Amino acid sequence: MVNSWTEAIEKAIIGFSNWIWDIPLLLLLVGGGIYFLIYSKLLPFKYFSHALAIVRGKYDSSSDVGQISAFRALSTALSSTLGMGNIAGVALAIGMGGPGALFWMWMSALIGMATKYYTCSLAIMYRGKDDSGVVQGGPMYVITEGLGKKWKPLAIFFSIAGLFGSLPIFTANQLTQILNDVLLPVLDHPKSSTSSLLIGMVISILVSVVIFGGIKRIANYASKLVPFMVVLYFLSVSYILMMNYTQILPAFEQVFSDAMTGNAVLGGSLGAIIIVGVRRAAFSNEAGIGTAPMAHGASKNLEPVKEGLVAMLGPFIDTIVVCTLTAIAILVTDSWQDPNIGGVTVTLNAFVKTMPEVGTLLLVFIVSIFALTSLFTYSYYGSKCTAFLFGTKYKKFYNYVYIISISLGAVSTMSGVVGLIDISFALMAIPTMLSAIILSPKVNRATQNYFKKLSLNTKVI
Repeated sequence: MVNSWTEAIEKAIIGFSNWIWDIPLLLLLVGGGIYFLIYSKLLPFKYFSHALAIVRGKYDSSSDVGQISAFRALSTALSSTLGMGNIAGVALAIGMGGPGALFWMWMSALIGMATKYYTCSLAIMYRGKDDSGVVQGGPMYVITEGLGKKWKPLAIFFSIAGLFGSLPIFTANQLTQILNDVLLPVLDHPKSSTSSLLIGMVISILVSVVIFGGIKRIANYASKLVPFMVVLYFLSVSYILMMNYTQILPAFEQVFSDAMTGNAVLGGSLGAIIIVGVRRAAFSNEAGIGTAPMAHGASKNLEPVKEGLVAMLGPFIDTIVVCTLTAIAILVTDSWQDPNIGGVTVTLNAFVKTMPEVGTLLLVFIVSIFALTSLFTYSYYGSKCTAFLFGTKYKKFYNYVYIISISLGAVSTMSGVVGLIDISFALMAIPTMLSAIILSPKVNRATQNYFKKLSLNTKVI
């Protein structure tokens, strides 16, 4: 009886997820991103090097307000996106839509750079204060401060969706899966719901040590771990590509050919593959979802344009660089063709095929750090939504729910977990994109003023 109810709920979640991620949301995210790209006159590509200079601290000021530096804000935002979306999410995309899905992830990311620029510029432009008087940023404050109090229901809508979208169930699920696949055989212990629950409880304890320290502790850990893990992952996947260098060009050819024709093996239509690519890119880099503006809204920065320029680097690093590395490693090793595995295990298989001696341990280490930094950051997003809805004194209660949900995610099915997060992200995207589109002229005026001032000060752009 319980199993039938569980299956019915899971089917309902997956069905609603597929419905909401159809054409209307695709038009909102992709169409909105194209609007931002054209309206900004291709700003992300024109000022890419300037954004890198800001991250290096070239334009920092001692008078800036906020809680964390621009680099730490970017690291915090990346710590949520650089995780299972890059390792397991890419494998899911290729499994569902074939190699061509990667091309549409690229397109979505390039468009998403413009979306991140606008949404995160607005997060600084329209910051508000919580009930304890601390300056905060994020779509909920952009809506109430930028559009006015009459729009508050839209801010509440975002925050409610954010409570669910911030839950760590997917990351916990995939981290548990890889630990089950690797650790249990070594211990000669069969995989079971009990083993998954125990792993989930251990993860919960590790995460709780950091998240109860607030955004400064989260950002401190993220700024140290994220750059190191990106470099280690880059070197690891580069080795896989070197060992399979003859397959790199055919892999890229397959990505481009399947992107335009669909994948005959998987039976996917072109439209279906585009949706899969955009959906998994949104899960990977979160452009237009509204999570990154919450992290960037805490930056010590008085200049909205500077923060927007820093934020726009996120989709490039996340999807164009890290997701591509994962995808090509999966394609050159043919690990995606195994019908008996899915999610993070597909990526694990690519590592094991190329590095049978150390591949397993290496990926487990990388996945664990990526997963933990994601788990640290998402708790901040959820507690921020809680504080907006109910007050700052209730933030700690969300963290308790968050910790418990790690164990629940560990024992849940992957399809149900992915469906729930997809629904939440879709609902979060609606108020985030609508408010950004309405307020985009404000960002353009600020952009013109910023670069005019920079030019007058004879700064090098």
